[in-house]
Amino acid sequence: MSETQTQTYGWNADMDMPLLVKLKTDLKQAMLKKDVAARSAIRQIMAEFPRLTVPITLESGKKSTRLKTSAEITNDDIVGIIQGLAKSERMVLVAKKEESSEYLSILQLYLPRMAGREEIIAWIKENIDFSEYKNKMQAMGAIMKQFGKQADGKMVNEILQKWQ
Repeated sequence: MSETQTQTYGWNADMDMPLLVKLKTDLKQAMLKKDVAARSAIRQIMAEFPRLTVPITLESGKKSTRLKTSAEITNDDIVGIIQGLAKSERMVLVAKKEESSEYLSILQLYLPRMAGREEIIAWIKENIDFSEYKNKMQAMGAIMKQFGKQADGKMVNEILQKWQ
């Protein structure tokens, strides 16, 4: 990926615009620059939006769902979609015995910075009293609530299993 792509595309939580607006802006920019890889990646993210639904109850009492409107789509919704796409791309790359792809590197530009192992351990030491739990794995809920999508659940699980 070129240096201009990393400067042009991407998002982080410190930006003053929602991720949805940034994706739309970047898609327009990619189309104008004829950047096929970025355009395709952003379109793939947006193609997953119909999976975002809200439960509703119809007049007959039957439960159903409806698509979320643009105003209802949150940054966390979109980050979840991108994480899913990145995970499936990593699985494809493992199967193909490749290290990375341009598609994966573009997806990663839109993901928040992940919390590191040391950062998670430091937070646990400061905030978790394991005597409040029957077993240490019960603390996982509090930890994941704190870090949200910025922590890998597998890594948190691994840290708790090795905790003395």
